[in-house]
Amino acid sequence: MPSSTRGPRNTHTSLRTARGRSTASQRWLNRQLNDPYVKAAQQAGYRSRAAFKLLELDERFGLLKPGLRVVDLGAAPGGWTQVALRAVGGDGRVVALDLLPMDQIAGAIVLQGDFQEAEAEASVLAALDGPADLVLSDMAPNTTGHGATDHLRITALAELALDFALKVLAPGGAFVAKLFQGGAERAMLERLRRHFAQVRHAKPPASRKESSENYVVATGFRP
Repeated sequence: MPSSTRGPRNTHTSLRTARGRSTASQRWLNRQLNDPYVKAAQQAGYRSRAAFKLLELDERFGLLKPGLRVVDLGAAPGGWTQVALRAVGGDGRVVALDLLPMDQIAGAIVLQGDFQEAEAEASVLAALDGPADLVLSDMAPNTTGHGATDHLRITALAELALDFALKVLAPGGAFVAKLFQGGAERAMLERLRRHFAQVRHAKPPASRKESSENYVVATGFRP
């Protein structure tokens, strides 16, 4: 079963600092403290710095509009859900789905479940009261530290998200998913081009420079 956990898992033994904190943990803490997106997210009331990735993708591609029905897969902790909710307004609907428990967000419909299961799919459609206009996936599996393996795993997860999107999207809808750079996504891209008018890649500025992540943005869904 795929995981929607975003944080990397350290698989090697780390040295300990004088205060007992691992050097990897210290690097992470220093990065968080010095990251302008972390500070901006706190000031704006977003639950994660990842909110700015969606804001930047939306600025480039015009994904979010008032009144849209949006599904956020692997939504926890909820930064993308918050961005979508503010953009679609009171006439829109945002459904956040995650395997993990997630604190409620006023105005959003938060569901817990596995998006691969028919029951979860039915719950999402019922909550939307119709098909989706936009399916978002910022999901990533726990990383192993082995680039090729991690690339294959996130590609497989993105393909599962695409399977879900193809079932719930309305004609003309859009799909956004996170990938890692590599070549394994070729078959997925071919599927996207069969079902969407435009398929583009983007690495938003909020993605850390050292990260291999990028996003596929598919618009103009054709059932």
